[in-house]
Amino acid sequence: MATTVDLLEYLAFAGVARPAALRAELRVSPQTLSRLVAEAGEDVYRIGKGRATQYARTRSLERFGRSLPAFRVDETGEVTPAGALRLLWGHRTSWERSGASKLFTGLPPALADMAPQGYLGHGFSARFPDLRLPPRISDWSDDHRLIALALRGEDCVGDLIVGDESLRRYFARPPDDVGPEEYPSLAARSATEIVGSSAGGEQPKFGACSRGRNVLVKFASGLDTGAARRWRDLLWCEWKALETVAAARRPASRAQCLDVDGWRFLEVERFDRAGLRGRRAVLSLAAVNNEYLGSPDTWTAAAPLLLGAPFSLPEADAAQLRWLDVFGQLIGNTDRHFGNVAFFVGSGGTLRLAPSYDMLPMILAPAADVVVTRQFEPSPPSGSTLDVWQDAATWAQRFWCEVRDHGDLEADVRTFAAHAASAISALAGRIAPVPHPGHQRFPQGKGEPW
Repeated sequence: MATTVDLLEYLAFAGVARPAALRAELRVSPQTLSRLVAEAGEDVYRIGKGRATQYARTRSLERFGRSLPAFRVDETGEVTPAGALRLLWGHRTSWERSGASKLFTGLPPALADMAPQGYLGHGFSARFPDLRLPPRISDWSDDHRLIALALRGEDCVGDLIVGDESLRRYFARPPDDVGPEEYPSLAARSATEIVGSSAGGEQPKFGACSRGRNVLVKFASGLDTGAARRWRDLLWCEWKALETVAAARRPASRAQCLDVDGWRFLEVERFDRAGLRGRRAVLSLAAVNNEYLGSPDTWTAAAPLLLGAPFSLPEADAAQLRWLDVFGQLIGNTDRHFGNVAFFVGSGGTLRLAPSYDMLPMILAPAADVVVTRQFEPSPPSGSTLDVWQDAATWAQRFWCEVRDHGDLEADVRTFAAHAASAISALAGRIAPVPHPGHQRFPQGKGEPW
């Protein structure tokens, strides 16, 4: 006769199982299976209802037990419950909301986006040694990410807060408004908190509330070295790229380039925030891809996959994403990974393209502390980009011309820009324009950021 031990052992092996599979494995009747599930208590979790019912074995995480509460912060700053995250065997989780449950391998996409990462994540363990997390975030498991989110996750990306402790910290955390004159000290402190070098050429940055806005502030020091001068130039180029995207009437983050005490700062407004306390739901293309898409290799390839259920991305937004991919290539942005695209999340999981960010000519970035010279070759249109290529090329050429004509930049950057502008012009001259109503063929003036 099967026992609850047999039930739990099989669920530990199978991960998730439907009632029919459990009855066949355990050789029991529906009534006996119901009794075994009831006897197992909190060790077994039911997912779904009716024919969609599945069972999974739960697990416990030290300090939190078998589940973690989640909360949502709306654009006014009001907090409401957003269900609970159930912890299951086999590195699975289930998000229980409004009486329904959804199963995930690993963390749900929104929580994966929230976890510490990039430059800011590298100093997380050092800032919070009491959490006893591995020093390198590359060594973290999903459990480590949950510990970080549940205990120090009051200011993560998006509109969610996980765990009672992080919620308490959110309510206890008044906005600490700072001005640009404080940016040098914040940059110095941020730099000292990073353990080891930042991976993937990630740019140094810190978060702040400045003049009533939530911002991310990238920085480059005032040192008189080739690498420091190049990073200062690249921050100006990033500001100019975002200005160009906005002028083309495409979604772009609002940004300001500031020089303070020899440092250069790029101050970028956070589009996942509303005022001082409000928040907006966002998802990165990386999180969407990992859960749903099957790993397309470019923004352009991902765009058509987002048009249908469950996303319903508008066709105009998919075209914007393809335009940004082309524009990025033509301005030498060699870092167009899926973490550098985000979407606003609406009701029912619908997506809208969020403003562009991290758009800059990374082809000019130093390698460690060495300024290197790389070759730039603009790519011609493909069948997937033919309708947006000419317009993107026009604005990319305008970007490079403004870089070329900006006298405060290093001579080698301006020379590179002149060659890039000429290369785009030569390529565009060999490609017949494709009429595309709704966008200016020859830009006049600037538009407003979306």
